[in-house]
Amino acid sequence: MSKTKKLVFLALLTAISLGIWVIEAQIPAPVPVPGVKLGLASVVTLTAMTLLGRKEALAVLVMRVFLATLFAGSFSAILFSLTGGLLSWAVMALLVELFEEKLLWVVSVFGAIGHNAGQLLAAMAVTKTPALIAYAPALLCAAILTGAFTGVAALYLTRALKRFIK
Repeated sequence: MSKTKKLVFLALLTAISLGIWVIEAQIPAPVPVPGVKLGLASVVTLTAMTLLGRKEALAVLVMRVFLATLFAGSFSAILFSLTGGLLSWAVMALLVELFEEKLLWVVSVFGAIGHNAGQLLAAMAVTKTPALIAYAPALLCAAILTGAFTGVAALYLTRALKRFIK
């Protein structure tokens, strides 16, 4: 893939990720637990990691977080999004090559667990409230469910986009 085509593809993935984030922000939380959401923008991050590499996926993630913060965020939004996103990215970056493509959903589940752990740690640090760890079981259950869903979606998106990045 030429440098220009790769740059255009990265910009497109970033725009799609941002659009998904904006739409998902309008959807009410599926359960009454703070911090639980589907995490659909991670579909694009995992797809970028699978198709283009870790560094490129990190660029998509960081650009989405900063652009989302510009549009609708605050300092706390960037803190929680970046902390969760970076930990999720790190976990997925470590695991993505250990699992075959059909098990991408497993990588996504661990990424979702990392994301929730990062946000929970950030919340505990900001509020200086260690008791927030009580949310961990609910966040773990949510991460397993949402991570599996987004991982399957990333698998199908990856397979569909492979023919365009030749």
